[in-house]
Amino acid sequence: MTVQAKHPPWPKATRPPRQDEQAQARAEQRPQQSPNRPPGRRAAKGKGPAWRPQQARAPEVEAVRLQKVLAEAGLGSRRTLEGWIRDGRVRVNGRLARLGDRVLPSDQISVDGEALKRRPTSRQKIRVLAYHKPEGQVVTRRDPEGRPTIFRHLPGIRDGRWISVGRLDLNTAGLLLVTNHGELANRLMHPSRQVEREYAVRIQGEPPEAALEQLVQGVQLDDGPARFEEIVESGGSGANRWFHVLLVEGRNREVRRLWEAVGCAVSRLKRVRFGNVILGARPSPGQWREVTGAELNELLALAGLPPQWRPGRNDPRRPRPRPEPG
Repeated sequence: MTVQAKHPPWPKATRPPRQDEQAQARAEQRPQQSPNRPPGRRAAKGKGPAWRPQQARAPEVEAVRLQKVLAEAGLGSRRTLEGWIRDGRVRVNGRLARLGDRVLPSDQISVDGEALKRRPTSRQKIRVLAYHKPEGQVVTRRDPEGRPTIFRHLPGIRDGRWISVGRLDLNTAGLLLVTNHGELANRLMHPSRQVEREYAVRIQGEPPEAALEQLVQGVQLDDGPARFEEIVESGGSGANRWFHVLLVEGRNREVRRLWEAVGCAVSRLKRVRFGNVILGARPSPGQWREVTGAELNELLALAGLPPQWRPGRNDPRRPRPRPEPG
């Protein structure tokens, strides 16, 4: 027996969609999601996306020459530290360092078996002292002959060590700069910076005009040509004459050798200025003073480094006004 249904079955084309098919159709009608938008977050209407785009990756850190890192740590000038590397005193990640090595912040550096404490250069407070070197002192940390050194007369320093900006020989007195920043010392000493050095020189006898002209034009020394930028007569009496001379480089005993090359003997030599720092009446021989904030900024500018000091009400380097008397 056949039983016929009261309503014919729905055709396949007109059959109502199932629930899962309806959900799929709604999903196809939605706008495509941004690749930076996390799932499950909706944008606020009229206010742009409510999500944050993916952050860009930090740029890769560039490796730096080993001697520069050591100099910035206040261990010495680059020239001195290159000698340490040659002598096998420096290791990087346990292996013996070589000249030309570059290091990353993650590398472990040791000097004479002690780990180097590294810190960002931008956080290091640059200090510069103006020391009045007397005759008879040497610019070295340890002297085999037991002569007094300038470093015994300098104040203590917490991080790093004091580095002399150039040298003055045993019989030369005057202004000597010392700093805790190796890169600053290296730049001030480099001939390419053309930092002026001014000396007061006492000459035995009266040098002829031709000799003074030759010293300004140029004299051939053992290590190449050299000359004074300027010579100014500063008086004198009897058998001695004083002159102020100007140099823009710092070779070994260069002032004395220049005068000797034209037949003149130097009886006294004193440096009175380095760059923008002037010796003046203070400090006295064997004493030091810390350069002021303005002096420090000018010195950094000569070295091609950004300024560090900014004047402020609580700046200890800024002189405070004294109260009026009663």
